[in-house]
Amino acid sequence: MAKILITEDEDSLRIFVARALRLDGHETEEAADGAEGLEKLKQGGYDLLLSDIRMPVMDGIELAHQAHSTCPGMKILLMTGYAEQRERADDLMEKIVDVVAKPFALPDIRKAVARALAA
Repeated sequence: MAKILITEDEDSLRIFVARALRLDGHETEEAADGAEGLEKLKQGGYDLLLSDIRMPVMDGIELAHQAHSTCPGMKILLMTGYAEQRERADDLMEKIVDVVAKPFALPDIRKAVARALAA
């Protein structure tokens, strides 16, 4: 299965998603903001970055740009609950697999991760 970095500033959501993906057999690591996520990405070995767009310190848009440069073969899947944030991700469409709308049901994020890994 895949090694996934989940970058989300909302603790309960980050823990919930990580637990669900581990039940699917994936190895997960977590970061509470984009800067922490970037530090973890520099250690390498991730198959997928699953990141919120709106976060403190470094947002998911900047993290996606940095992640694409640092780990060019890694898949990137973004999450957001804000329509305007989704529009901001449009310039990333060559670098990311998709943007998942929040709130989402557990089966939705599991399917999105499976599609991203298969892409």
